[in-house]
Amino acid sequence: MARLAPNNTIIYTCTDRKDDEHFEALNQMKAQLDTFTNHKGEKFTLEEVPLPEAIYDEDGLRLPATYANFLIGNGFVLVPIYNQPEYDEKALSVFARVFPNYKIQGIDCNALIKQHGSLHCVTMQIPENSLNLK
Repeated sequence: MARLAPNNTIIYTCTDRKDDEHFEALNQMKAQLDTFTNHKGEKFTLEEVPLPEAIYDEDGLRLPATYANFLIGNGFVLVPIYNQPEYDEKALSVFARVFPNYKIQGIDCNALIKQHGSLHCVTMQIPENSLNLK
């Protein structure tokens, strides 16, 4: 829900929708992030990305849609998007500002969140011998 970015910046998820079940916890996280400092004692610059509108699976369980599950590569940042233009565009504009020398690319992650992860999650390591590829 919060990730380090260049230039002493933290990108974090927040919402102003008081009816969202994550409203209180995200605002508590924001308050805590505001107390953080780097190794030099300097406060971080906080960049807020919105929490997308809730997306549910066929059983009514809320899926983990968040823009904080982005992936940084050599000269690019892949940002999960969810076919929610208002929120997707706001998130992409934050990434463009925070990563000015990177190509910012939105990737539809509606299918990935059904597996309870997104871009960063699906690129994690695969433990040795966990796949039988004979």
